[in-house]
Amino acid sequence: MNLESQRLAAARDQQVPWKRWGPYLSERQWGTVREDYSAGGTAWDDFPHEQSRSRAYRWGEDGILGISDAQQQLCFAIALWNGKDPILKERIFGLTGNQGNHGEDVKEYYFYLDSTPTHSYMKGLYKYPQATFPYAWLKQENQQRGRAGMEFELLDTGVFDQQRYYDVQVEYAKATSDDILIRISVTNHGPETQTLQLLPTLWLRNTWAWGDSVQKPNLQSISHPSGLPVVQIKQADLGDRWLYCDGTAPLLFTDNETNFQQAFGSPAPAPNATPYVKDGINQYVVHQNNSAVNPHQTGTKVAAQYVLEVASGATRVVQLRLSDRPNLTTPFDSEFTQVFQQRMTEADEFYATLQPANVNADLANIQRQAFAGMLWSKQYYHYNVATWLQGDAHQPAPPAGRDQGRNRQWRHLEAAEIISMPDKWEYPWFAAWDLAFHALPLALVDAEFAKHQLDIMTREWYMHPNGQLPAYEWAFGDVNPPVHAWATWRVYQIEKKQRGKGDRQFLERVFQKLLLNFTWWVNRKDAGGNNVFEGGFLGLDNIGVFDRSAPLPTGGHIEQADGTSWMAMYSLNMLTIALELAQANPVYEDMATKFFEHFLYIADAMNHIGDDQAQLWDEGDGFFYDVLQFPNGDRQRLKVRSMVGLIPLFAVTTLEPELLRKLPQFQERLEWFIANRTELKRNVACMETRGVGARRMLALCYVTPDRWVEADKLRLILAKLLDETEFLSDYGIRALSRYHAEHPYIFEVNGQPHRVDYAPAESNSALFGGNSNWRGPIWFPVNYLLIESLQKFHHYLGDDFQVECPTGSGHMMHLGEVAAEISRRLMKIFMQDATAKRPLYGGIEAFQTDTHWQDLILFHEYFHGDNGAGIGANHQTGWTGLIAKLIQQSGESMS
Repeated sequence: MNLESQRLAAARDQQVPWKRWGPYLSERQWGTVREDYSAGGTAWDDFPHEQSRSRAYRWGEDGILGISDAQQQLCFAIALWNGKDPILKERIFGLTGNQGNHGEDVKEYYFYLDSTPTHSYMKGLYKYPQATFPYAWLKQENQQRGRAGMEFELLDTGVFDQQRYYDVQVEYAKATSDDILIRISVTNHGPETQTLQLLPTLWLRNTWAWGDSVQKPNLQSISHPSGLPVVQIKQADLGDRWLYCDGTAPLLFTDNETNFQQAFGSPAPAPNATPYVKDGINQYVVHQNNSAVNPHQTGTKVAAQYVLEVASGATRVVQLRLSDRPNLTTPFDSEFTQVFQQRMTEADEFYATLQPANVNADLANIQRQAFAGMLWSKQYYHYNVATWLQGDAHQPAPPAGRDQGRNRQWRHLEAAEIISMPDKWEYPWFAAWDLAFHALPLALVDAEFAKHQLDIMTREWYMHPNGQLPAYEWAFGDVNPPVHAWATWRVYQIEKKQRGKGDRQFLERVFQKLLLNFTWWVNRKDAGGNNVFEGGFLGLDNIGVFDRSAPLPTGGHIEQADGTSWMAMYSLNMLTIALELAQANPVYEDMATKFFEHFLYIADAMNHIGDDQAQLWDEGDGFFYDVLQFPNGDRQRLKVRSMVGLIPLFAVTTLEPELLRKLPQFQERLEWFIANRTELKRNVACMETRGVGARRMLALCYVTPDRWVEADKLRLILAKLLDETEFLSDYGIRALSRYHAEHPYIFEVNGQPHRVDYAPAESNSALFGGNSNWRGPIWFPVNYLLIESLQKFHHYLGDDFQVECPTGSGHMMHLGEVAAEISRRLMKIFMQDATAKRPLYGGIEAFQTDTHWQDLILFHEYFHGDNGAGIGANHQTGWTGLIAKLIQQSGESMS
């Protein structure tokens, strides 16, 4: 076992707290719901970027490539000043949902380059312009471009021309679990010598100003035998710690308190009035206000001021050490360098055991940065909804009506965890269905953390008493696709493969809570009681004719092909888990039978509810559609060829004969259904005919080995899925068929047209939100589920069942090969082509040709449906981090 694996084991067994410190700072705390105390719930406007430097946060902290302890009591990050900017560069800048022409969008360049799962070694990179940062220009230009225009990015402003920027690389290495070595390397890529102020900053999260009777902690400068600048940290929960700073940098102290005059234009109310406030260091450095920092060298925020003259092409290195060791007389001796080198070597050894040997250097780099992004995207997420609704004792009362506003039905939710974020700048809050996808690549490197992520969402302080899982902080009551059971089963399998034994206690604990969630779905989202579900937008925002979370302009409701399919998939996932648990406890055979029955009823409804002209399945088109049911009972298909009609493919599983032999009661009930409920097995599941290896299959899109005819639903759907003029792109599966580029779908209501057009990049409709877009781009989560589903179909049907891929090409493939082909196309997004360019970066010249940029990988939220260029949030390592799992699978399949 390599050393990093040993550290993981020690952390898992609670022997050594190797994960106490990590990259748990957000990249953006301002503009979040947690910090919103407005009357109208306008989070972007209530706490804008302009206030972030001067207003103390209530629920968390942010910083550039920073770290904190697991309860975010003590934080460390870098600050920079190039001598020209109007403010210190203390946090990442971007545009809010109201400012960007395609919604919120980060406007800086930073990269997560490496991390071990215990964060024993971490490396990140930030690119800082030497010219004045164009804050106002970025706002103005994007706002005037409108939705039809391209986003205006930082590279477009020219501030990186002639290489006039710094690469600021931040590295962390743990000598012990509580002795953290820090190395910051500043490289001047510009043509002339430049002066940069580097201000490594340490501060305490403000936990004392809200009326909780918390003892105020303290930082202070001390005289130390080393002769170096040393800060002593006094924090009751953490105990004493010390920050050692190499060299002779002066220490600038202030307090992490709101500057009321700067933020609100009024003096601070007593007793909180203090001249030393959150932006005191900014005032001192940028505006030469000497009275803004505390001359007594004490406070709750401190920065070491390094003024670096950096020659063209040169690199300056600054070293610090955050430690629980008080008497380090030589904190930066040879041991410091040796620990860094050792941790880097151990990181290489850890990933060498994980990455297949036949994966080339380019793919290995992509996968390593994907894992780094997953691990850097951990964040301390703190949000007590009851306290947020009622307000704090030492703060102004919340606006009238707040207790009837956002999240009022989630008063029980009390989060204070390290959670995997979709993107720590654009989405610095957990999203339940995103988190399920995060869990798979995370399980490859740290199964314990992946399991914890899935477990906490079902705990009583997250899950609603009625069984609903919280969606995300903007609306915990929104409905995400029910993929939690799928992720739980997959993480269980991944760990079982790694360790030779699955964590049955984890599986059973989550399963028991998911029973409540499944019941909530059945009781709340099946309006007609006919096993056809109307779950709201279900994550696929902006993909249909109407906003499915809002009242319909026609009245009535939509019977959703995807909502019903998600529930069929959920039933099969729960069936699979129940069968695994039943091998140790026969009680679960009863539950397995119940989920088997649920699946049969849902599958029957998918194919037979309504008359022939208004069923979810359209025999003429060979595709599933949503059905609009009007108040008078009339029904009409909404014939949009979208991911909605492909999701039925996700509802598939196979039953192994060996497993059935172990569970005779379940097998007996299975055979009883086959013999006695013939109306339920019609055209919905291959329960009776045995496939490869005598296994059986349950699926919505049925096909049987003895009846491979063109009318089979599977073949009909695959014909569209694999058609390059419809869903199949060179870079994966589009969310909307390209058919709608020439044939937009138009539905009129009272003379008002509602239309769906193919939009391969940014959305041309604001139907659901600023930059929500499922109208054509490629999304990794649903592509990944398609790949897994095709592999399951192949597992049952074998190599003899083949389809054209692409449709019309005459090239036949079995479904395992089709799955591999889709996977290859997805990986192609990131890989260098024959000209060493990556489709990911489209026409962005720096990323395609500059040696300082071209091997840096960003993981976007989604990708252009025709050319593979990255779009949306560009640190969406969350579900796009699935690329790491695809690379793993491709390497293993080639072995």
